[in-house]
Amino acid sequence: MLDIKLIREQPDKIKQGIEKKGADPVLIDKVLELDKQKRSLLQEIETIRAKKNATEKKLIEEKDKEKIIQILKEAKDFLSVKEKELNAMEEEFQKLMSSIPNPPLEDIPFGKDEKDNVVIKEVGQKPKFSFTPKDYLVLGEQLDMIDIKRASKISGSRFGILKRGAAILEIALIGFIFNKLIKKGFIPLIPPVLIKPKPFWGMGYLDKGAEEVYYLPKDDLYLVGTSEQMIGPMHLDEIFQEEDLPLRYVSFSSCFRREAGSYGKDTKGILRVHQFDKIEMFTFCKPEDSLKEHQLLLSMEEEIMKDLKIPYRVLNICTGDLGDPAVSKYDIEAWLPGQNNGAGEYRETHSTSNCSDFQSRRLNIKYQDKETGKNELVHTLNGTALALGRGILAIMENYQTKDGKIRVPRALWRYANGIKIFS
Repeated sequence: MLDIKLIREQPDKIKQGIEKKGADPVLIDKVLELDKQKRSLLQEIETIRAKKNATEKKLIEEKDKEKIIQILKEAKDFLSVKEKELNAMEEEFQKLMSSIPNPPLEDIPFGKDEKDNVVIKEVGQKPKFSFTPKDYLVLGEQLDMIDIKRASKISGSRFGILKRGAAILEIALIGFIFNKLIKKGFIPLIPPVLIKPKPFWGMGYLDKGAEEVYYLPKDDLYLVGTSEQMIGPMHLDEIFQEEDLPLRYVSFSSCFRREAGSYGKDTKGILRVHQFDKIEMFTFCKPEDSLKEHQLLLSMEEEIMKDLKIPYRVLNICTGDLGDPAVSKYDIEAWLPGQNNGAGEYRETHSTSNCSDFQSRRLNIKYQDKETGKNELVHTLNGTALALGRGILAIMENYQTKDGKIRVPRALWRYANGIKIFS
């Protein structure tokens, strides 16, 4: 959520920013008009309330108590009506404010959708095969590593069972990434995957995209779509000391998405599924450090890919493809040589977003500035250390052999019980 003071002071700048994200700038006019009405009504209520309080004091001094009691009753009735009106106005105001996305940083490339994202760089040598590389589905079936048919029997479409080597790879990747990030000062977490409405709203994922979320009405709980949705609200209504920042977490969890907006996309296999596992990084930091922190999270993602020796590219996400909370975002896409009948294709395995104070304002998370003694909003950032399922697919396709085996990346040997090849 944005600061209403910022909207009042720089309405044109905010309009331009949200329009780049595809939002209607008229939202700002509506918010400002409602804000004006709300403040006027509040002033009216406070004036009557002050007069009522002054009149109540006269009850002790004045003889004409019946007349004063009648005035007080009228004031009370008036306040009751106006306070209900104010509550309704406040509810509408909060709804409007919640619908305004976080404007992107000024240097973010302009664009309408993912087609306009900008490739910053390509890293790593794409593997050269003396044969036509197979895609992970063929390899997974041949080596009995991925079972789509049995998953479909028990859970329906867009589910998969990781077996044998694929299951070992997931455990190895978790150990490898956690070990790396813990050494970098990240605090390890395994959080719940069910979240209450208020903290979920605070992260900015319910105002839009609710159709992607699994909801349990009997319990009034949501299944998370990513670990970051749990980590941010951990510190709901808390105040950090300045020396506590930056505070960095690394979290493992299963994630759940309806994939409602992906009709017809990746319907086969496990590239786009309803349940998947992910390792997520999350940072709370001072506002002046968030740009530097964003680069740090990106560098961690790149370091993981370099250690695994998987070719990848980095994309600067355009304005129209940014989610509501983010002011900037990078994606990493791994090279999957077996896609498109062996022609290869890049597919997303990581993303990292700077959400500035959009989430912390909703969640009321602050830190105490040492110099001023004031409590200021922190900035929040998130970064996928690895979408584990897609990481496994990238390993399978890049490390396949002519005879249909899968080599294990050297970085994972110690975490895979010394196994160096799956056959």
